[in-house]
Amino acid sequence: MLAIGDKVVYPMHGAGVIEAIEEHEVLGERQLYYILTMPFGGMKVMIPMQSVKSIGLRDIIGELEVPKVVDILQTAPVEINVSWNRRFNSSLLKLKTGSIYEVAEVVKNLIARDHSKKLSTGERRLLDTAKQILVSELVLVCGKDADSVEEWIYDLCQKNTPGN
Repeated sequence: MLAIGDKVVYPMHGAGVIEAIEEHEVLGERQLYYILTMPFGGMKVMIPMQSVKSIGLRDIIGELEVPKVVDILQTAPVEINVSWNRRFNSSLLKLKTGSIYEVAEVVKNLIARDHSKKLSTGERRLLDTAKQILVSELVLVCGKDADSVEEWIYDLCQKNTPGN
């Protein structure tokens, strides 16, 4: 069971801190909710305690797992020669897993694609979402500010982007 103060990741939204556990009535049903505060914009999210597993809520990674994220960001991007909507759907499925490693791969591949061919509007929004998810977790793990983490991610991705 999670507790107040735990740092967790909510797939498709990013990392946050459990600030409270409260009982609320929604649609006539009373239940307990985790109140999660997200570092970006201070958004608060209510997550039903009984839905934690099905939602995919998980603890943030530990510091010892950061090098694996770095390795993923530094490896050469995978060029997928399919239509943009197939790439988009494949990337979206990876984000929905909630895995930081899958999210890092999406960020790396979309940054590389943007560098070489420019992204479609949908892929640009997906990159922004993936970046926010990745940055939010790394901010909590590394204790750095969002701007420096984002810059660090771009630096790591640029090392193996074609043309650099």
